[in-house]
Amino acid sequence: MTKVAILGANGRLGRVVAKAFIDAGYDVRAITRSGKITAELIGSATVAGDGLDREALIRATEGVDIIFNGLNPIYTDWGKCLPMAENVMAACRANHALHLAPGSVYNYGSPMPAVITEDTPFHPTTEKGRIRVAMEDLFRREAEAGRVRTILLRAGDFFGGTGTGSWFDLMVAAKMDKGVYTAPGPADLLHGWAYLPDMAKAFVGLTENLDKLGAYEALNFPGHAVTDLEIKAAAEQALGRTLKLTSMPWWMLRAGSPFVAMWRELVSMSYLRFEPHQLVSARLEGILGTIPHTPLDRAVAEALDDIGVATIDGVSKAA
Repeated sequence: MTKVAILGANGRLGRVVAKAFIDAGYDVRAITRSGKITAELIGSATVAGDGLDREALIRATEGVDIIFNGLNPIYTDWGKCLPMAENVMAACRANHALHLAPGSVYNYGSPMPAVITEDTPFHPTTEKGRIRVAMEDLFRREAEAGRVRTILLRAGDFFGGTGTGSWFDLMVAAKMDKGVYTAPGPADLLHGWAYLPDMAKAFVGLTENLDKLGAYEALNFPGHAVTDLEIKAAAEQALGRTLKLTSMPWWMLRAGSPFVAMWRELVSMSYLRFEPHQLVSARLEGILGTIPHTPLDRAVAEALDDIGVATIDGVSKAA
């Protein structure tokens, strides 16, 4: 049985990907700093491992065939990203393991391309964008040198799955229990989103189609390219009531950014909420056959249930 190590298995993306591999019948090893996991990952082995401790990470991943890189420091601590990436490469080399990684749209900078293909050139204009480009450069070099094979799947903003830390739960749905939908930017702006259960299934599908892939692949996950008005309508359908539309108070974050580190980091990436963009792929469907895609209404309903916002039908992925 193929063994898969999930780094950052307690994170929002890590736990959804781990569950997808468990459901697909893989031997899953959940690796977290504490060695503890959430109840939804029962069925996986659990190992403690810190992404900043190279030797510990190598020991924690010993004997696995695939390493999924779900490590993601908090927004104010992105100086850890590249050291973690280097340690993940060391763990992959030591175990001759395939490296699976999520990619972001930070690489493209501002102004954002309206349509992002797999051939769209990088033009980072923020520190986070430059870090992401440096990480991908590292992955590509390791692949070209024949040391680590990497399959990267690039996506927009996440929604769905339990846990916190996405725009969807921290802003968009934060006041829905009070009847309010908060738009992070212009409500009619097209924005790229990735429903995590769909993206997780795509990662599983890629591991089952490695014969169609090269030593280094950076593929786009199209996800849902929608406006806040469309998400609001889906949320209203799920909740069975009308929501008041309000806007995120960017003026307040900008005023306070010199004094609040997290606000400063959010402001630095605010262009993503004011410049339309979507991801398209010329290759993913040909590799997978069918790209996993939950209809928006159902995806939003499930995402709301995941974060504890009661919907009229109580939709859940277990249903």
